[in-house]
Amino acid sequence: MKVFVVGATGMAGSAFVKAAVKQGIAVVANGRSEEKLTQLKEEVPQIEVLAKDAFTLTKEDFAGCAAVLDAFATTPNKAYLQTDLAAHLVHLLRENSKIRLGVILGAGSLTTGSDHHLVVKDFEKDPTTKSWRATPQNQYKEYQFLQNVDNVDWFGVSPALSFIPGKKTAKILSGDNELLYNDHHESVTTAGTMAAALVDELITPKHHQTRFTVANG
Repeated sequence: MKVFVVGATGMAGSAFVKAAVKQGIAVVANGRSEEKLTQLKEEVPQIEVLAKDAFTLTKEDFAGCAAVLDAFATTPNKAYLQTDLAAHLVHLLRENSKIRLGVILGAGSLTTGSDHHLVVKDFEKDPTTKSWRATPQNQYKEYQFLQNVDNVDWFGVSPALSFIPGKKTAKILSGDNELLYNDHHESVTTAGTMAAALVDELITPKHHQTRFTVANG
């Protein structure tokens, strides 16, 4: 299996690249920075690298790939680009039943509380989130866009409330649309846990045109 990773040098992307290679998955690592891609290849020499703006990717770039993983991240003031990129990738993969599209979403589109309200609504009520809330707001829009795509084999994955660097935990919690908490009432997903969940989904597909969520146990 070969997987094309958009945003391969970021926190989530690089964790996935390392986890995938350990499981025998071939990886094409994509990013804009040749320097960062070179550093990643020094760490994981088995990978192919493609320094190219994600918005200029073509169908030919995905030749031989079983899946495309969107691990793209940007600054809050450019958060709308996440939906724009999802739309670009969907456009390239329309009616292609051979290539899956995986998208790392945010926690904002998950529900929480007894009334099952959107997590992003809590962010919007909290004045301390003003500098970064555009990111979860636009990730929610990205998820809404994907929900209306019916001719691409896509799946989304949302982390818990805190998405941070770190290794995979021994216990991984999983769910559908509800924000997850562990027994210590912590809502955390490390990059290693997310990477392991993504690798599992690609090796043994369980989610098609839907989203799931994972958290540290």
